[in-house]
Amino acid sequence: MEEEKETEQKDQNTLESQPNSQSTPLSKTAQKKLLKQQKWEAKKAEKKAQMKEQKKKEGERKRKEWEEKLSSCASEEERLKLIESRRELRKERMEKRAEEKEDKVQRLSRAKEFGQNIVIDLEFADLMTNSEIHSLVQQIMYCYAVNRRCTSPGHLWLTGCRGEMKNQLQRLPGFDKWIVEKESQSYIDALQDQKENLVYLTADSETVLDELDLKKIYIIGGLVDRNRWKGITMKKASEQGVQTAKLPIGSYLKMSSSQVLTVNQVVEILLKFVEIKDWKASFFQVIPQRKRGATDSEELQGVDGEELENEDDPSDKKKAMH
Repeated sequence: MEEEKETEQKDQNTLESQPNSQSTPLSKTAQKKLLKQQKWEAKKAEKKAQMKEQKKKEGERKRKEWEEKLSSCASEEERLKLIESRRELRKERMEKRAEEKEDKVQRLSRAKEFGQNIVIDLEFADLMTNSEIHSLVQQIMYCYAVNRRCTSPGHLWLTGCRGEMKNQLQRLPGFDKWIVEKESQSYIDALQDQKENLVYLTADSETVLDELDLKKIYIIGGLVDRNRWKGITMKKASEQGVQTAKLPIGSYLKMSSSQVLTVNQVVEILLKFVEIKDWKASFFQVIPQRKRGATDSEELQGVDGEELENEDDPSDKKKAMH
């Protein structure tokens, strides 16, 4: 009991010492979420260190095996052949990786002209804590990773990319080389000649998205914890005269919680639909099982037999507008 109290006191001290980017103090709910995120990040760092140690041990094991293999050679000629064989194998692997990387680059480059335009609106950074911005940055990283793997990738845009949001994005390895549009301007300015084709995806819209139109540019609100800012993306789009729509989740799934998805989940659903033209299968393959009702979870087994991704992704517990 004393140990639990001591842990709670430590947690409270951690929260009190945490700098807050907002002018008003965090609510108790927000403090709990922040603490949960901090604990997850600490656990992640610990896991990363363990994996690094395992990788080091595996490298040492392989090196020892290689040395033993060389020492067992009956002659110098056999030893040289073994070394040459290994060198050729390594060269083939490197060439294959280079080809795969080049293929991905070419697909992403073609997507700029022929892919489905998907915008992530990053103008809500001033409404989020640093921890929430960090969570969103992780989601954006997942978006890019998923898009790179797609056979038919989309044309991704990051608009309103400035300030702390930009600073955190630039800390991601290789961000400067990402094949995405990075705009400091709002989408309304960056795409002003395409305003009639802008469609803001928001759960508050009365329009259900039945199909994706290559001419349209779909916007996803980059906002974590929508409970504090309910209806904000719908209001923004309405004030700007931008069309709105919502994903047809309710037509296919019985959600066990609110029909609110993370940014990376929405992007992945859109990309999956571009690929297979099937909303139901797209939802089943992307939305975590815990967010779906029991009936739908059982039905998942009949959809391509694929397991869900991001089941352990804590960012999907951070709710972003779609």
